[in-house]
Amino acid sequence: MLILLTSLVLAAIGLTLGGLGGWLVTLGGSWYYLIVGLAFLGTAWLLLRRRAEALWLYSAILVGSILWAVWEVGFDWWQLGARGGVIVLLGIWLWMPWIRNRLGQGRLGGGVILAVANVLAIIVAVYSMFQDPQDIAGSLNTDVVAATPNLGADFDDGDWQQYGRTPYGQRYSPLDQITTENVANLAPAWTYQTGDVKLPEDVGETTYQVTPIKIDDTLYICTPHNLAIALDARTGTEKWRFDANSGLNPDRQHQTCRGVTYWADPAAAAGSACATRVYLPTADARLIALDATTGQVCASFADAGTLHLEAGMKYSPAGYYYSTSPPVAVDGKLIIGGAVNDNYSTQEQSGVIRAFDALTGELVWNWDSGNPQDTTPIDIAGGETYTTNSPNSWSVFAVDAALGLVYVPLGNQVPDQIGIGRSANVEKYSSSIVALDIASGRDVWVQQFVHHDLWDMDVPAQPVLLDINGPDGAPVPALVGPTKQGDIYVLDRRTGAPLLAMTEEPAPQGAIEGDFTAATQPTSALSFKPEPLEEKDMWGITLFDQLMCRIALHQHRYEGRYTPPSLQGSIVYPGNFGTFNWGSVAVDPERQVMFGMPTYLAFTSRLVPAAEIPPKGQGEKGSEQGLNRNDGAPYGVFMGPFLGPLGIPCQAPGWGFVAGADLRTGEIAYKHRNGTVRDMTPLPLPFKVGVPGIGGPMITRGGVVFLGAAVDNFLRAYDLTTGNQLWETRLPAGGQSTPMTYSVDGKQYVVIVAGGHGSIGTKPGDYVLAYTLDDDTSG
Repeated sequence: MLILLTSLVLAAIGLTLGGLGGWLVTLGGSWYYLIVGLAFLGTAWLLLRRRAEALWLYSAILVGSILWAVWEVGFDWWQLGARGGVIVLLGIWLWMPWIRNRLGQGRLGGGVILAVANVLAIIVAVYSMFQDPQDIAGSLNTDVVAATPNLGADFDDGDWQQYGRTPYGQRYSPLDQITTENVANLAPAWTYQTGDVKLPEDVGETTYQVTPIKIDDTLYICTPHNLAIALDARTGTEKWRFDANSGLNPDRQHQTCRGVTYWADPAAAAGSACATRVYLPTADARLIALDATTGQVCASFADAGTLHLEAGMKYSPAGYYYSTSPPVAVDGKLIIGGAVNDNYSTQEQSGVIRAFDALTGELVWNWDSGNPQDTTPIDIAGGETYTTNSPNSWSVFAVDAALGLVYVPLGNQVPDQIGIGRSANVEKYSSSIVALDIASGRDVWVQQFVHHDLWDMDVPAQPVLLDINGPDGAPVPALVGPTKQGDIYVLDRRTGAPLLAMTEEPAPQGAIEGDFTAATQPTSALSFKPEPLEEKDMWGITLFDQLMCRIALHQHRYEGRYTPPSLQGSIVYPGNFGTFNWGSVAVDPERQVMFGMPTYLAFTSRLVPAAEIPPKGQGEKGSEQGLNRNDGAPYGVFMGPFLGPLGIPCQAPGWGFVAGADLRTGEIAYKHRNGTVRDMTPLPLPFKVGVPGIGGPMITRGGVVFLGAAVDNFLRAYDLTTGNQLWETRLPAGGQSTPMTYSVDGKQYVVIVAGGHGSIGTKPGDYVLAYTLDDDTSG
């Protein structure tokens, strides 16, 4: 009976591999699966006849599969395991006495050969477990290049006054009580829960991405449903809270808040009402001014304390426009953009950038990329409107007050994947960083990172400003721009000219009828762009779902980065989450190095003719997964991660890394897998494959980097020099926010908000968590 059952199993595997392998061959793929499928059928037939040659043939399958797998992917355990797992287990089963001893003449020799093959497989498996072909081991320089670096603001080292600590967005703190030597002694200091939890009726993109700010002895945060809260920095005790009552709207694509903005009125008497203010952006397109001391509304600001950001929009469907990121405060102005729902409709709000008087809320200037030459405030009362559906900026700006410039990362217009009929201004400003004059709003320079963007490769991250020593040793004002496509551009922030080489590379051609693709696309000398996907990069838990992913690769259009969208379906890699996203990178301005979290997750997009899109109410309107309607456009788009039949990525891990690079040379010093599959699988498996993440890092002068972000719900600390992990702590919910650090009463704290992320399915929550050194190690 065992012989019969084993033969049937081998035959079933052979038929599956042979049939699907034959299909793969017709698509131009590997012959391996067809050949090994036929060999499985041969082994099944020989075994059924109790012929010892079955052991010899299966030994050939086993040895041949090992050689083929190592030839394709080297000694990468995660890829070898998928290729060889089933085959090796069957090899061991066939060698067992209850199978081997029931075969005819020659079983001794066949058993020896199969034993050797099994041992070889085990040796390769064990050896590969200690290898990582994807790892880059190295060290960043430890020299202090700038002894007195320009941090972008002059305030107490213990404060964290803006989203990226200062207007430069460096995510760098000069605090050094926590070091690489003592970080392992971090312990919980306090925990606060906001009470703002994800609701059943919330949109899927309900996420908690806030980075707290700290001024004097107070932390200020916002929550996904637009509560503003002040906390005591020593204890985490609530001082005040304000509820914006922004409500729920199923048409919102995002329900989140990345932070609030602090501003002190230089003319106000100390202690007077609203002398210091916190500005809260909301999900229903308002900006509310609050007294930083009491949380009361500053009624003298705008309309009884509230700016209505939908003013001046020709079309203003509720839920389509909001501010998810804090404005910047500079020179008495609040400068703010706005998020527009991706791929909902061509009649959406404008992506205009506006400056308002921080005291009164009066409109000072407006820069509309659809009409960039005229920044004079439009006459809203007289019926003037901004350009409909112009490229918007949903992320955080950076500011150099000395140069008088604000740096704005720009996205695209709806629809992201269709470029038919775009204006000259859209073609110029889409997917770029633009430098605007703080006083007038006029653009001083623009540097574009994707030409004629058809992939939703908006610039997602706050630009990072620092001074970088040039070849002559003199400091040069620089800007670091991380992008979704993996390039990190290092520019002269005075002019936008590249400091590290920026070149053009040929791009795939062949857009849909009526559209076009750019002949070339930019790339940077400092780049984390992935190598193009190949069939050998396809992955699965088993040989079978890996084979299905190989077939899926050939069924889609794919010619590398910037493969145009198609009716057939195209692979977008890097995908819509990008290599870098709103979490940006952190820099050390003393050592002039950076730390980032490159992520690699392919997506697919398939254009859907408008006539085939269901009526409103019967199909999704827009999302990073599913049907995006693009109402008013000739096509919608169906998109989502490139997944196999078991719902795991088709591309092989690692999907997420930590990396360090020298910003003077563009050299990548190290790159290590980051995170485990503990919260991605039904069982809490601690396998460190390198998992996706969304969030950002933070660096301290103590040489420590802090990062949550990964989908396995941990906060981790790393050595900035080597990228090696030094410490981790389990979070009660997803940590998809950027941590910060501050000090009070001589004690340094690290804080992260853990509330989960709707897009990647991490556990929701409402936690603010602080950590500090125990008394014996705090110095």
